[in-house]
Amino acid sequence: MKNIRVTISYDGTGYCGFQVQPGLPSIQAALIEAIEAITGERVAVHGSGRTDAGVHARAQVVNFVTTSALPVDRWCRALNARLPDDIVAWSAEEAPEAFHARKSSKRKTYCYTVNGNRYPDPLTRRTELHHPGPLDVPSMREAIRHLEGEHDFTSFCSVRTETESKVRTIYEARLDCDVVEGMERAPGVGRIRFFFTGNGFLYNMVRIMSGTLLAVGEGKIAAADIPRILEARNRQAAGMTAAAHGLTLWEVHYE
Repeated sequence: MKNIRVTISYDGTGYCGFQVQPGLPSIQAALIEAIEAITGERVAVHGSGRTDAGVHARAQVVNFVTTSALPVDRWCRALNARLPDDIVAWSAEEAPEAFHARKSSKRKTYCYTVNGNRYPDPLTRRTELHHPGPLDVPSMREAIRHLEGEHDFTSFCSVRTETESKVRTIYEARLDCDVVEGMERAPGVGRIRFFFTGNGFLYNMVRIMSGTLLAVGEGKIAAADIPRILEARNRQAAGMTAAAHGLTLWEVHYE
């Protein structure tokens, strides 16, 4: 028995999310079917996190146990020959028996991307939110710093969140901004990326934090109001839930 750890990237546009859902296309189902085509085994595939419908991954980590004798350095090629074009395996290794993609993870980093120019970019429109209106970037930078640390994030998660404790720790929250290549003359603030690294994230948490930061950029919420929103522990106190397609699981960190 071998415990195989694989890092994959995917465009989540055409999927109901990572987790298997009956009758709907999912990343997990595509992996299970590809592995079965290689080994003849119907294995359980564990992901580091369950991305929602339309959410992407730059470096999602999965693991599965197999009796296959396929050398580990051939797993990526074998998987990519059977996976859809919008899912790519780019790293594989044999992991210790106790390794579990989700349970062994220590931190995750998510990135939310906004095209802040007047015109959308047709080449990246599936992986970023287009926001043509003006945005106050310095105020958003001030606001995002208030999200760092250990907090109760009840205000920043869906009311459908089933987890009892809403306390999470954000180790780093930052805003990067750069010019959209090839669109230097397009009016706007360029491409904005919100990065969040934490020990765990609640349902819709990153999308709600991103939507709230956009509300700060629009002048609808003051940067200094973020601590008050956290203290309110009320979903209605925060901003909108930003669209799913702007969100990417960026990296998963292990010991």
